[in-house]
Amino acid sequence: MTQANDSTNVRRVAHTPRGDSRALIDAAMFRAAVRDAFLKLAPHRIVKNPVMAIVFAGTLLAATITAAGQAPAGFGWAVTAILLATVLFGNFAEAVAEARGRGQAASLRRARKDLVARRLGQREEYRVDRRGDATPIPAAELRPGDLVVVSEGELIPADGEIVHGLASINESAVTGESAPVLREAGTDRSGVIGGTKVLSDEIVVRITAEPGQSFLDRMIALVEGANRQKTPNEIALTMLLAAMTLTFLIVCATLPAIGAFVGVEVDPLLLIALLVCLIPTTIGGLLPAIGIAGMNRALSANVLAKSGKAVEVAGDVDILLLDKTGTITYGDRQATAFHPLAGVYVETLRDAALLASLADPTPEGKSIVKLALERGATIQEPERAHYLQFTAQTRMSGVDLDGGARAIRKGAGDAIERYALALGGTVPYELQARIDQVARQGATPLVVCEGKHVLGVVELSDVVKHGVKERFARLREMGVRTVMITGDNPLTAAAIAADAGVDDYIAEAKPEDKLARIRAEQAGGRLVAMVGDGTNDAPALAQADVGLAMNSGTQAAKEAGNMVDLDSDPAKLLAVVEVGKQQLITRGALTTFSLANDVSKYFAILPALFAAAIPSMAALNVMGLSSPKNAVLAALIFNALVIPALIPLALRGVRFKPAGATVLLRRNMLLYGVGGVLLPFVVIKGIDLALAASIGA
Repeated sequence: MTQANDSTNVRRVAHTPRGDSRALIDAAMFRAAVRDAFLKLAPHRIVKNPVMAIVFAGTLLAATITAAGQAPAGFGWAVTAILLATVLFGNFAEAVAEARGRGQAASLRRARKDLVARRLGQREEYRVDRRGDATPIPAAELRPGDLVVVSEGELIPADGEIVHGLASINESAVTGESAPVLREAGTDRSGVIGGTKVLSDEIVVRITAEPGQSFLDRMIALVEGANRQKTPNEIALTMLLAAMTLTFLIVCATLPAIGAFVGVEVDPLLLIALLVCLIPTTIGGLLPAIGIAGMNRALSANVLAKSGKAVEVAGDVDILLLDKTGTITYGDRQATAFHPLAGVYVETLRDAALLASLADPTPEGKSIVKLALERGATIQEPERAHYLQFTAQTRMSGVDLDGGARAIRKGAGDAIERYALALGGTVPYELQARIDQVARQGATPLVVCEGKHVLGVVELSDVVKHGVKERFARLREMGVRTVMITGDNPLTAAAIAADAGVDDYIAEAKPEDKLARIRAEQAGGRLVAMVGDGTNDAPALAQADVGLAMNSGTQAAKEAGNMVDLDSDPAKLLAVVEVGKQQLITRGALTTFSLANDVSKYFAILPALFAAAIPSMAALNVMGLSSPKNAVLAALIFNALVIPALIPLALRGVRFKPAGATVLLRRNMLLYGVGGVLLPFVVIKGIDLALAASIGA
């Protein structure tokens, strides 16, 4: 895998990374969120959140009781207003998350203009001499399979793959990355996105997306929440909250009968207040916002998650399968030395390597040509040459000259050995020593032969990325194992694995080896994540629980994965795992806090409900609240205000620190569990004092 772009990210506002100083919401978003909070009171929308639906029903019932004169007007309308505020705050939390998504979508829409395409008449194949036959049509009329010509300065009309040519492309409209990227036909960097601009040269693109199903269309739908589906964890938690709400509803509904049996008359307004304080309103109001914010945080890292489930699963992965090239190393292997075998002139090895690399489009092949020229070789295009491209199966490439009379090959040591032996040659003992010498330095040995004669080794050097070892250590602290996949020989793989700090490695790997390893890990009950960009990566990306495809990769890879990295940085998989874990930790922390702070509300509501009829219940008034009515109002006010107070935490996420599951559980229980019990006692007492000072006991 080749890293398409390793420059520093310069993102637009919509893709600002987490932790910046940007405000959570601007004035326009705030107004839109307030409006949507009221619109979400519509019955068909409020019922989607069972907890808030019960609170809204309680609001209507409290208003009815007060209007009918069955409760003191001042107290009754105060309870009604606080309950309505609770529902609106819950709706507002979700609306804020959606408004932030719409802000991201607006910047994406600016890239989706009314584009014009120059479509070629022939859909099946492209001929250079027919470029003049291109017919201008609206981009909306393009269909998969159409061929379009895009020249310098023009916008690419729709998603597709380059079938002819190469070009420098500005993708900042989509990725926020200001540096141009290179896209080229016939490589793993052939994919292009509609709305991006060609800066140089001319390309022919085969359209791959139906109208309305383009990359930008899907991004817009996802960030706006139009296609957001609840994740399995979110559905399970919603069902748990609904069950708890139903249980408390039944308990409160039976209290009047139980009270009548012991001679206690239960005030219906206090009963509604008890129900609202019993049910988990805090997490009920914040749960949708947490889910939407998780998707937005992934996009802020320039990762397009096709579903919220993908983000969550990333937080649960046990194994990361990482290609060495572009992920662990910079992916820019350069030829640095020629090592001829005994009896072979270095010029002979140099010239053979040059001929075998003339048609090699890879960075490695181009670097061999460059090194050979620097060492005195001259390029003379051979006649009657038939070039063979590298494949993952043969693991070698080369050229046949003079009708096959001369056959030059370069590739992995074992592949070249088998090739030479098949032709009746012998493999000198010195070869393995040369290969081992290069491999122990962490470089890649590339063996060159002409016919059955092995000539020597080309040394390809790459560099492990700065900071990768520390990031792998962070993942190890979280219980995530890393496995490096490389086509290098075992010695090279072992040297790089030790330098990078990975837990395991697969050397001399073929595409089917990735798939086999993923299935083996999954059979052991582990969740696997991997990254890929080529068509040959597609089966493994589809099999993995988290498949991160590169935006610069082929259409097949992007369709197979459940995430796409807009920066085409394979190392982004490490950040994706952290985003997923932060999503799970945030939901768990706020759920813990929500359930814990109910405890203090019991000590406020229960004495107010029964103390008059059962004097011994006054012992539960541990906060020493001034009066039953003030106690109810104080508990309800806290219950309402805690939702907007926690919106920033829900949107930004709980601060993530790498640690094992036990440590994280202990930390969250201490901070959000114990803190969730103690904080409301202080705040409710403070509100009660304020009420007593303003309206009396």
